[in-house]
Amino acid sequence: MKEVPATEFEEVRSVFKGWGYEGEELEEMTTRIASNPKAMLEFMMSFELKLAPVEKTEARRSFSVVLSSTIVGSIIPLIPFLFVTSSTIVSGTIASIILSGATLFFIGAYEARTTIGSIWWSGLQMTLIGLAAGFAGYLIGHIIGAVPV
Repeated sequence: MKEVPATEFEEVRSVFKGWGYEGEELEEMTTRIASNPKAMLEFMMSFELKLAPVEKTEARRSFSVVLSSTIVGSIIPLIPFLFVTSSTIVSGTIASIILSGATLFFIGAYEARTTIGSIWWSGLQMTLIGLAAGFAGYLIGHIIGAVPV
C-alpha cells in the first residue's frame, strides 16, 4: 500500500466493480476505503487475498492440533514393529505400510465427510500423498545412509 498506492487503489476499485458498483458511487467507495489505511488493509486481506484475522487462541489451538497430529501420525507406522521379532522385520515393514495407508485413507475420507468432496477420491488422494511422502523420506534416509561421512 505504501510502495504502489495507485495499484492497490485500482485493486480496491476492481473489487467494488466486480460487485456491480459503477460511476460516482464506485469512486466514492474506493476513495473512502483508500483514505483509511487500516480499513484498506482489512478490505484487501478479506476480499482480495481471502484471508481472515486469526485470534491468539486460534494459533494455540492450531499448534495443539498440529502437535498431537504429528505425534499420533509418527506413532502409527511404528505400531506393527511392537509385535514383530528381528527375523520378521520385512513383515513388520509391510504391516506398517498397510496400517499407514489405511489410516491415511480414513483420514482423507473423514476430511471429505466433514467438508466437501468424494470420500473415495479424498481417501485415495490422502493415501497416495502420504505414502509418497513416506517413501521419499525412506529414499532420502537411504541415500544419506549410503554416503560415507
